[in-house]
Amino acid sequence: MPLKAYTRWGLPKPLAPLPAKPDRTPVLRASGPPVVLDRVRTRDKVVFLTFDDGAEKDPAFVRMVRELKLPISMFLTDSVAGSDYGHFEQLRDAGGGTVQNHTTGHENLRTLSYEGQRAQICGQQDRLQSRFGKRPTLFRPPYGNYNADTVRAAGSCGVKALVLWRESMQIHNMRYSEGDRLKPGDIVLAHFRGPAELKGSTITEMTTRMLRRIQDQGFTVARLEDYL
Repeated sequence: MPLKAYTRWGLPKPLAPLPAKPDRTPVLRASGPPVVLDRVRTRDKVVFLTFDDGAEKDPAFVRMVRELKLPISMFLTDSVAGSDYGHFEQLRDAGGGTVQNHTTGHENLRTLSYEGQRAQICGQQDRLQSRFGKRPTLFRPPYGNYNADTVRAAGSCGVKALVLWRESMQIHNMRYSEGDRLKPGDIVLAHFRGPAELKGSTITEMTTRMLRRIQDQGFTVARLEDYL
């Protein structure tokens, strides 16, 4: 990280370095149905940043991700991200992150038939593979809503894991699904949102607040895929 990058983005200190060797228990299977997870088993004091949808395309966020070397996992919905996939390609390359699947149209999958779900999931698998050159292995169901048909449909499209979350970043604070502290291996949800949705805040300001919460609790940020 450049010496003053963290101060430029409002952090009191650099993000802590990652362990030389991740403490990880592989969970992705070569065959069989996808696993469902909201936390990764590890003793490392790391959490994972995931951003959903893709409506906001702020060039300043690309600079932030590049300068802080943030390895974010992006779960993209075609109906909002598809107007400028180039922006997310820049984000991927800037921080060493990945592009993953969040359906073509952000439907509540529990309201759809198996074939309807498969169209939403596989359709986005095909679009992302065509645009980014790699078929996603991770999928996040919109609103966190899924059922047995979702798991089966996702598996038929090449998905290895349904990724949920333990914390969600609001405009100013983090919302916890359990207790009021981060735990090793937690998956954190945020969204590509701008001032209209964030009541005047920018995505970079929201991310700074999220990173400060992470630092205050003694954690750093790792790439989710490196721990799966």
